[in-house]
Amino acid sequence: MRRRLYFMLPDIPSARAMLDELLLARVEERYIHFMAKDNLPHDMPEASFFQKTDLVHGMELGMVVGAGAGLLAGTLLLVFPPEGLEMRTIALLVAAIGGAFFGSWVSGMAAAAIPNSRLKPFMQEIDSGKVLLIVDVPLGKVKQIEELIATRHPAYRYGGVEPHIPAFP
Repeated sequence: MRRRLYFMLPDIPSARAMLDELLLARVEERYIHFMAKDNLPHDMPEASFFQKTDLVHGMELGMVVGAGAGLLAGTLLLVFPPEGLEMRTIALLVAAIGGAFFGSWVSGMAAAAIPNSRLKPFMQEIDSGKVLLIVDVPLGKVKQIEELIATRHPAYRYGGVEPHIPAFP
């Protein structure tokens, strides 16, 4: 299980130094991401599309709402079946699953255009030229990474811990 940590760094050179120190602390590069107003150097991992947008949150919300709507539609089909058709309870399940997929797709399409709501507190500082460090660390290394950054980079601002990291991004 991993925790996502956020740190605001003053500029790109300090972010580059922080990347080197995290790599030396045995944090894999695939778990380190940076987000800045200006383009980052090619050797610094940039935040992905999933981290910059609200796509994952939108899909999760759409799946729940779509499954509820599909369940309601399936129930209505069972109670008031179309003439000449005999509906079975499998129709309820199919409607709920279909609603979940449709809701997830529609909501995901809308959420892909929205900036990530979890990054909202950092956007003003990113626009002013600072660099956001997003690092995913194992639960047991959270304190160690926080102390590493605090001792090596006094100009950082701790942005908090995200308790849940989606499995696929």
